[in-house]
Amino acid sequence: MENNSTQLNIQQPTHEVTIFAEPIFNVGGLQITNSLLTSWLALLVIVAISLAIRLKIQKIPNKLQNIFELVLEGAMGLVDQVTNDRKITDKIFPIVFSLFMFILVNNWLGLLPFVGSVGFNVLEEGHTVFVPLFRSGTADINMTLALSIMIVIASNIFGILTIGVWKIFNKYVNLKALGDIFTKVKHDKSIVIVSPISFFVGVLELLGEFAKVASLSFRLFGNVFAGEVLLASMGAIFLYVLPGPFLFLEVFVGLIQALIFSLLASVYFTIAAQDHSEHEEEHSEKQLASV
Repeated sequence: MENNSTQLNIQQPTHEVTIFAEPIFNVGGLQITNSLLTSWLALLVIVAISLAIRLKIQKIPNKLQNIFELVLEGAMGLVDQVTNDRKITDKIFPIVFSLFMFILVNNWLGLLPFVGSVGFNVLEEGHTVFVPLFRSGTADINMTLALSIMIVIASNIFGILTIGVWKIFNKYVNLKALGDIFTKVKHDKSIVIVSPISFFVGVLELLGEFAKVASLSFRLFGNVFAGEVLLASMGAIFLYVLPGPFLFLEVFVGLIQALIFSLLASVYFTIAAQDHSEHEEEHSEKQLASV
């Protein structure tokens, strides 16, 4: 008796949306899900667009090249407003803009008619389950979690390359603050209270890195997944009529979510590149000078 049987079909986009990505096939020990397939498709779209633009670059730009140049200039202007430093913008812009494009294309691919409606039926435990072949990559918590972890780790690596390993380490494990108790207590008695607080703030900074991962991943996943559920529900109730306005709304939401995620990534890179200890030293020197 067969446990699983599959049959390729095309189903109306009224199937039940699951909170998890469904497996499609395995490559060795790697499980390929429908959200991963959509993410690969998004990469192919981005690569195809990039190559098409690259092959048509001219000294005297045409209309298409003018459009993309305006988009890039506007994007760099937004990142400049976050960093307030063109040098930092030049360094982080490639990864931030690539992240924006990947999330945007993934969000918009999830709105296409074949995503969620083309798939196959699987017979499991006596009942038929429809498995869509494609699903928005950002509607999978594993994808958004991976992107968030990558950004947090990359921002700290950027901080190490910018201000050094010791200062990044001291940001989270503030040994210098504890050492100040013994070196500065003669001049400033309040250091006995201030330094332990500064050390504890470093611990909170470390916990904040984990909070960044949770905030980034769940915000993006929640908004995209909620959009899928909304469209599926409206499509089941009023097929082809009422979902129209919600579809245009989700196009806008997909753009906003990609923009928010990439700008937050810019904020994290900028914070990691700032040396807060220099400002603290200047402030403490001014206090000692005034005593």
